[in-house]
Amino acid sequence: MINAKRFGHVTFETPDIERQIAYFTEIAGLVLAERENGHAYLATKLGDLAVKLEPGDTARCARLAFQVAPETELKDIQSGIETAGLRAQSRNDPAPGISQMLSFEDPKGTVCEIFATQTKISKPQAVVGIGPIKLGHLAFVVPDPKPFADFYSRVLGFRVSDWIQDWFVFMRCGPDHHTINFVRGKRTQMHHVAFELKDWAQVQSACDFLGSKSIPIIWGPGRHGPGHNIYTYHRNPDDQIVEMFTELDKMLDEKLGYFEPRPWHRDHPQVPKVWSGLPTDIWGPPPTPEYTRQRE
Repeated sequence: MINAKRFGHVTFETPDIERQIAYFTEIAGLVLAERENGHAYLATKLGDLAVKLEPGDTARCARLAFQVAPETELKDIQSGIETAGLRAQSRNDPAPGISQMLSFEDPKGTVCEIFATQTKISKPQAVVGIGPIKLGHLAFVVPDPKPFADFYSRVLGFRVSDWIQDWFVFMRCGPDHHTINFVRGKRTQMHHVAFELKDWAQVQSACDFLGSKSIPIIWGPGRHGPGHNIYTYHRNPDDQIVEMFTELDKMLDEKLGYFEPRPWHRDHPQVPKVWSGLPTDIWGPPPTPEYTRQRE
C-alpha cells in the first residue's frame, strides 16, 4: 500500500490554456513559474507547484499528484502497485522540482502520480489576485462513492474522515480533514478544486475581490459541518467550481483519533462520523442551483 502524505499538485486539461493562465494568475493569485512544451506550471505565492495546465479538447481534471515520505523507494511502490493488478509507469523529471514519479490510473481513469521529493519552483513573492497558501483538496462526482473510497484507502493509504449519509465521503492522507472527496452524482467529473487561504480575513478579501471582478459567488461564505472550514465557491472560465477556504479541521495524531478542538465543534471530541440530516453546515446560506447543478 502507498502511504500518501500530501496533495502535491493537480493537472487540468483545458481547451483555452491562455484563458486559464489568466484566471489562475490574475484571479486565483498563483504564479506562472514555467512554460514548457505547451504546458504551464503554476505555483503558490510561497513557491510550491500547485497547478499544471495542458491543452485538451475539453476542460477536465486529468491527474492528481501525491507526495510520499522522502525516504520511500519508488521501485518498491511500483512492485506493490503491479502486485495489486495496476499498471504503473515511471518517469524522470516529469515536472519542475520533481525528479522522479510513478503513475497509475484510478477506477475512473484519473491518473494518480506519486513522488517522494520536491523543491520549490519559484521564489516566494507577492501576487495579483486572491493568493492562496496551498492547494487544499479536490472532489469528484461519481456514481457510487464507496468503491472509490475503498480504492483510495487500499491503494493510496487514505483514511475516511467523514461521510454525509452514504452519498458524500471525505478522505485524508495527512492531517487535513480532507484531501480527496467523492460525492454521488449522475456524471463522472470533477466537482470542485479547493485552495487554502490564510484566515477568515483573507476569505473576506477574496469575496470583495471576486465582486470587484464581477465573478459571482455561487455558495457562501459559510462554515461547513464536515471539516468545519469557512468556505466560498465560484466558477472559473472553464466552468469548474473553485473553493477558497480556511480553518479546516486537522487530525495531528492518528492514534488519538479526534480532530483538534474548536469552538464551533458541536461534538466533544470531534471524531470521524456519519453526518445525517440536511443542512450539515454550522452557518451560512444554502447552496445555489448554480452550485448544485454539478451533480446533475
